[in-house]
Amino acid sequence: MKDLQDIALFDLDSTLCDYSKSMAKEYNEILSPGEEPFKDFRKNLPSYIENRIRLIRNQPGWWRNMEKFQLGFDILEIAKKLDYDIFILTKAPKRHKNAWTEKVEWCKIHVPEAQITITDKKGLIYGKVLVDDYPPYIEEWLEHRPRGLVILPAQTWNKDFSHPNVIRYDGTNLDLVKKAMEIAKKRKPEEILNLSKI
Repeated sequence: MKDLQDIALFDLDSTLCDYSKSMAKEYNEILSPGEEPFKDFRKNLPSYIENRIRLIRNQPGWWRNMEKFQLGFDILEIAKKLDYDIFILTKAPKRHKNAWTEKVEWCKIHVPEAQITITDKKGLIYGKVLVDDYPPYIEEWLEHRPRGLVILPAQTWNKDFSHPNVIRYDGTNLDLVKKAMEIAKKRKPEEILNLSKI
């Protein structure tokens, strides 16, 4: 049996799935004339926006039918070429029971080789690499994995986030991502992750 040490963890929403594009399409179809179109809403939403988003996400098939997000799949291809073991690491909203099943169905269609973990605590899950778009989840994971590498697919909400163990991928720096993932894979246990040479 293969020793699972070289694990790359991949988030789903806005990392492998294009959550924002899917939400914008559905949200903008139910606007009243003159209302502001969907933006990458994250915090402190008015209740009417939260209610609309909840209605959209509760539609059968919404999670399963999200499009692939190309930046995430660029990173996934590098991970496969470097022979990382691919694990999906995602949260499922408690208010959207269909999300649990449909996220698994999405993975079986688009990344059938991956193992799947649904968790409320991403920081507790081992991996050499985490690919995630959301800074609070990244900080939680790095707190438990201070020698881990994070690849951050570029989104509007993470443009100002930085950390010595984080490489932000915007579609133009895939060589940098590959070099960082090679360093992470070769890193010995207890050795510090050193990205200074790339």
